[in-house]
Parts: sequence; C-alpha cells; structure tokens
Amino acid sequence: MSETIIESHLAIRKDKWIGKPTKRVEDPRYLTGTARYVADLELPRMLHAVYVRSPHPHARILSVDTSVLPGLGKSVWVFTGQDLRDVPPLIDHVALDNLLRTPQNVIAIDKVRFVGDAVAVVVAGDRYAAEDAAEQLSAAVEYEVLPPVPSVEAANAPGAALLFDDLGTNEIYRQTEKHGDTEKAFAAADRVFTTRFHHNRYGAAPMETRGVLANYERSEQQLTVWSSTQMPHFLRSVIAGQLGLPEHRVRVIAPEVGGGFGQKMCTSPEEIAIPFIALQLGRPVKWIEDRHEHLLAATQAKEEFINLEVAVSNEGKLLGVRGEFIGDGGGYSFNTESALIEPALAAKSFPGPYRIEAFDEEVAASLTNKSPVAAYRGVGWTAANTVREIMIDEIARELGIDPVEIRRRNMLRSDELPYRSVTGQLYDSGSYLESLELAMKTVDYDAFRTMQERLREQGRYLGLGISSYVEQTAWGSDSSAQAGTPLPSHDNSTVTVDPSGTVTVAVSTSCHGQGHETSYAQIAADGLGVDMADVKVVFGDTLTSPYGLGTYASRSAVIGGATVARASADVREQILKVAANMLEANPDDLVIEDGTISVAGTPSVSKTLAEVAYAAYWDSEVRSDEPMLTSTRFYDPPATYANGCVVVLAEVDADTGVVTLDRIVAIEDCGTVINPMIVEAQVQGAIVQGIGGALFEQFVYGDDGQPLTTTYMDYLIPTSTDVPPIEVLSLESPSPFSIGGIKGMGEGGQIAAPAAVANAVADALAPFGARVRKLPLAPDYVLRLMGKIGSPNG
Repeated sequence: MSETIIESHLAIRKDKWIGKPTKRVEDPRYLTGTARYVADLELPRMLHAVYVRSPHPHARILSVDTSVLPGLGKSVWVFTGQDLRDVPPLIDHVALDNLLRTPQNVIAIDKVRFVGDAVAVVVAGDRYAAEDAAEQLSAAVEYEVLPPVPSVEAANAPGAALLFDDLGTNEIYRQTEKHGDTEKAFAAADRVFTTRFHHNRYGAAPMETRGVLANYERSEQQLTVWSSTQMPHFLRSVIAGQLGLPEHRVRVIAPEVGGGFGQKMCTSPEEIAIPFIALQLGRPVKWIEDRHEHLLAATQAKEEFINLEVAVSNEGKLLGVRGEFIGDGGGYSFNTESALIEPALAAKSFPGPYRIEAFDEEVAASLTNKSPVAAYRGVGWTAANTVREIMIDEIARELGIDPVEIRRRNMLRSDELPYRSVTGQLYDSGSYLESLELAMKTVDYDAFRTMQERLREQGRYLGLGISSYVEQTAWGSDSSAQAGTPLPSHDNSTVTVDPSGTVTVAVSTSCHGQGHETSYAQIAADGLGVDMADVKVVFGDTLTSPYGLGTYASRSAVIGGATVARASADVREQILKVAANMLEANPDDLVIEDGTISVAGTPSVSKTLAEVAYAAYWDSEVRSDEPMLTSTRFYDPPATYANGCVVVLAEVDADTGVVTLDRIVAIEDCGTVINPMIVEAQVQGAIVQGIGGALFEQFVYGDDGQPLTTTYMDYLIPTSTDVPPIEVLSLESPSPFSIGGIKGMGEGGQIAAPAAVANAVADALAPFGARVRKLPLAPDYVLRLMGKIGSPNG
C-alpha cells in the first residue's frame, strides 16, 4: 500500500484518536506502584554484585590483592580486569577515520582514567555482604598515582600526562569544515562580535539509576539480560559480540525504565561485565547502581567550549560565523557515540532557524580525567542554541536593536521552506517567525518592557529572555547523516488482530516515560477503526518485539508511529478483503468505524470486527490466502525538523544574586500532533531539565581531578518550588516528508530553556553591562556579573 494511502488513513481518522488529548494508558501501574523495574526483579539463587571503583582520577593498577577476602570462591567471588581480559574492549561506533580510538575495557586492566573507573566486581549472596567485601578489597588495591588531567586546557598543555600513551596526545579529534565564503562575509561586515563560552557539564539524573540482571540457563544455552536500557536489540547485538555468543542465544529485556534521557542508550561496561560473570558462575547476578555511584561513574554530558566570531551589518544582519567547538570527552571516547557527541552535533546545528550563509565549523575533542561524556537530551544542540541565542541578544544590545526585531530580520520564513541550511541540514517545514510572534503576543511583550523600566526605577531587576530553536528529529539514516554522524537505521513494528478482534502492536522503540503505549495505540486505533481500549502495545523484549534501534533523539513518533501506521494499513486491507467476502461487497466500498465494518451508505449491512477476525482465522469459505491478520513494516524516514520558541520572565535579587523565574511560555511545532497532553508534558519536562542546566546543575572537578559534586547536597537539581507554571502552546506545520506529517519533539525544551533563562538574566542586568559567558547562573556568578564580587570570569 502506498505512503499516500497510509497518510490518508491518518488524516481521515484524525478526528477520532489522533490529535485527541487522551490520558496515558500506562500511568495507572506507575501511580499504583505495580510497575516493576530491574531492582524489583528476584530470581532463585540470585547473587548481588558491587563494584570496586578507583578513588584516583589517573593511576596505574599495580595489584589487586583478592586474598584479603575470607570465603573467596565459596561465598564471595571477585572478578578483576585480568579475569575479563579476553572480553574485547568497548569502542565507539562513529565512522570517522581521523577520530582516534580509545578502547575501554569493561573492567580496567592497566590504568584507571577517572574517579569511579571500575577496578573489580565483588559478588556475594546478598548486597550487604558484597558491599562489605568490596570495601575490604578497595583497601587492598595498589596504585601508582599519575598526574591528573582535569580540563581541556590541561589536556593540551605542554608536558601533559597522557591518558592513552600509545596515542601520543590527549586531543583525539580536530577537523574544520567551511560552508560558504566566510572571508567575503567578514570583509563585508560592519561589526565583528566574539565570545568564548563554556557550557557546563551536567547529566540526566534519572529517577532510576542504571541496573543489570543477568541469568544463564546452561541447559538451554540461553543468556537473558534485564537492563534499564533504551536500546534492547542494539544491546543484545553488543553483548553477543563481546561475549562471543550467537545472537539468538541472547535475550535482552528492558522492563520498566525509570527515565533514560539518552544516558541509557549507550552500552555501559556494566552491561557486559555482569552477563560475563553470570556465565562464569552459572547463577543469576544483579547489579543496581546506588546514587553516589551514579554521580561518579555514570556518563555525563553537555560540557564544551565554544569560541565564536560573528560578522554582522549595522542593521543586524548575520553575515557569517566562525566557530570552534571543543568537547571535553572525559576518560574515554565513549563507545556508542564517541567524544564528538557534543561538539560535532553542536557545530552542525548551530545555524538554527536563521539565514546564515557563511560558516566555518572547527570541531575538536580531548580526553580528561572525568567520567566519559555520552548522550543526554538535546545533546550538542543545547550548547549550540545557548551560545547562539546569547550572542544574538548581545549583538542586538550593542547595535541598539530590539532582540525581537533582530530575530525577525534574520529568521527563515515559512515560504522559504523546505530550506537547506549552510551546514547541509534540510529543514522540511516550520513556523519560526510564527512561533516567535505568538510567544511575544502571549507574554504581551510591549507591556512587559513598560513595566520593566518602571520597576528598574524602584531598584528591581526583571528580564525577558527569548530562545528560538530548531530540533532535529526522526533520527534515522538520513537524519544521522545530516548531523554528520551517519548510522544506518533499523526499526519495525508488527500489528496483529487476533481471532477475538483485539489488537496487539509490537514495536522496536522502547518506552521510558514518553507515553508510547498511548500514542501508538491512538495510531493503530485510527488505522484499524477500533477503540483504543482494544489495542495493546508491547515493547522492550528482544524475544517478542521486532528488531530496531530503540528510543533516542526524538525518533519514536516519526519512525515508530509510521511503522505502526504502515502495518495497521496492511492489516486493515486484509480485514476488508475478508469482510468483502462475508458481505458480498467490494473492499473499496467498505468502511470501518468503532469496530464495525459496513458498506458505505448502507450501515445496516455490517459485521463486527470480531466476527470478521474470527472468520479470517477459522472460516475457510471467506478467509484470504493469508489468514493471519498481521503485518510487520519497516520505515527509515527523511529527516524532519521541529521548531519553537521559549520565553522566560525572571527577576534577579540584586543583593543575593538569586534568580527567580516568574513565567515561562513555550511554543512548540512538531507537525501533526498525535496527543496534545503528551506533547505538553514532554515540553514541560524538557524545560525543567533545561532550567536545571541554566541555574543549578554542574559536575565540578577540582584541579586534582577529584569530583566535588558526589551527592545531591552538592549536585543541585530544580525542584517544584524553582519552576513556575509552564504555558505550552502548539502550532502545526506538518512535515511534507514524513508519514502523517509527524515530527519528533521530546528535546526542544532542553535545547531552548538554558538560553531563555540566560537571556532573561542578562536582560535584567543590562544596566550592569552583564555578559553571560558560562552556566549555571549560580548566585555567586550572578553577583560577579553585576560587579559586586570579583571578576565575571572568576
């Protein structure tokens, strides 16, 4: 069946389920506490694993004296890097020849490269015994402490210690791409603005930490791994490859996942080590990360330095940009995405919704003695959007142009779309100006400016921050290629109507809080003409779900939704063939509505879907040559780009430097909206995470490489008292490229919110000449921006 026909099914049925604000069907089990996570799982004879982790940022491992443990090999077992030396190290999967590789052993063998790097795993019959044994063993590890490399500057300083001696350098990548004629652009400029911006290092902080349970049944030669992962099939492939097992002998199950946000898409070393140990011991082994361990050893994100030169005319036209994007990759160029995950994506996405015709992007990444960097919601795009929007405000302020007006002069118009950006990204559709104008109307921009002046006279400092954004979505083969990190896409869904007329939808995109069960059920219900209550969605188990890459990068609605739509359309066609035989009618004359199939214009001539489904399976007189009412369909779409605008109204306390957020308005355009309630919640959640990065969250390391933010007393996250009500308004510019016009939308709030907060603070402190050059905007930094203590760069 053609894509045109599938699109028509989505459009025809849109007034029924698609577009309807439907409550999430998965929420009752979360709210009642019946959802089961990895930590809830218990198996007979299960053992518990606890890691021994390095207290040093950089050191050689001289010895691990396991003899200090009583009961070794009877009630306590220890596995060191030497025990796993035959397991291949994890490497990144980025296809770039000039990226230096940094293999990571699943347990360190010769060297540790950050505080929290694994040195050994202790296994015992219960968690308490394992914890006690791990503490004993930790004191029996002998190290040769090496000089730390605590920052990118230190990594590339003369005489710096090398994290990987064989590489001869800590800088593992540097490449420049030129787009357009920047020489001409800068020669024509009236002004050139420069900045060096440090985007802070922060992380996903999911409610559920990482966890793995592995069990090997020798009689069946079957390894089953339960993991809090976003990519069950991908993880299965990696485990099988690393442990030398046939892939059909490995089953991966992602039970309930209490938040992933990209952090759980990469394959962590623990997801290889724990299955290996289970294979050796022949007993189930479970590892659950505690919160302190998570803050030390789980991947981190976002940190990069961005150096910009922006050429502009006196009228505020953006003529050209030169940008250097430097990533701090931590101790390893992490295995799934590499250390380029931040700077490379930042560079490609930098133009955003603006008409920039000349751009030089220089991308670099270095290793440091910190936890490795990997994906986290809005990866790369957050830093690029933040520095770009801050610069646009500063340029406007210097040129005496209103920040709204300078955006209007440079922003792409709807009639220019589709539009290929200077970095090669093909924007399909959008509402860039419309989103900006709607946001300004909603906050009553002119009235705010009047109030702002009046309050400044009273010694109060209020500001308004704007952050317009483009979010790259539909992360398939085309989208990843447009981002400069090509990766083939594999995703399928299977839709089956059983003999009772009820529907099972099996999808390859797993769920960790996004509402997939609801959204996919809406699509299938509209495609088949049934009630949502008759649709069950299954996912997260490689045995029962079709093959796919899983959930990340705002891909599920576009890719997963389209595979469900395609498979539903196939099954609908099968149903109509059987119904036509039963009703002695032409299939083209039949309609399905509310679970009833009838002849168009003659509703009395009808059969229920249950009757037709039963006949399809059991009535040889009417069933078709393919009696199973089922279809599995694949989809690898063109890239799609969502967009929007976030506006923050904030007040700065001039005495304490505390920033209070007064109002947040978000405009979201993700093409065809499947479920407005889910869109609203996703936007709000992403904005809260962006607020965390703007005001509170930062992993801090000392000059000695020691992490200083190891508990939630040190690593601050926003609470409900820090966040005002977030008003979400939607525009719809359906994609001309995707089935049903759907785009992804899960990351826009995180991408846009930090800049909106930063611009609100800079706007409030304009009388002080404040220029934001780093995040978070902690009170002491805000006071520095005001000149009340020290230097702004102190």
